Amino acid sequence: QVQLVESGGDLVQPGGSLRLSCASSGSILSVWIMGWYRQAPGTERDLGAEVTSFGRINYADSVKGRITISRDTAKNTIFLQMNSLKPEDSAVYYCSAKSPTGLHYWGKGTLVTVSS
Repeated sequence: QVQLVESGGDLVQPGGSLRLSCASSGSILSVWIMGWYRQAPGTERDLGAEVTSFGRINYADSVKGRITISRDTAKNTIFLQMNSLKPEDSAVYYCSAKSPTGLHYWGKGTLVTVSS
């Protein structure tokens, strides 16, 4: 069982920045696909960004250019740097871990609110 713990969500003004963190309970970053999804009220959970075990990165078009996903394999942690935040970026952000065998784990989420 893999546990993922997100942190860093906060209330931020439009145009501001936030850095989210996700710590995993095991040394999986070099093997699994790690990512960040987000879900606003009444909407589906959508991919924001993900990074493969080889370091290949994929960003959703809606956030491309404003967010950066990174990882620290020694600390079993991934990060999401978000800049130029907009009110429509407000959502619960979930950390995701996909194993090579098809297992998919989620964190409990961290709330990001972009509002003046």
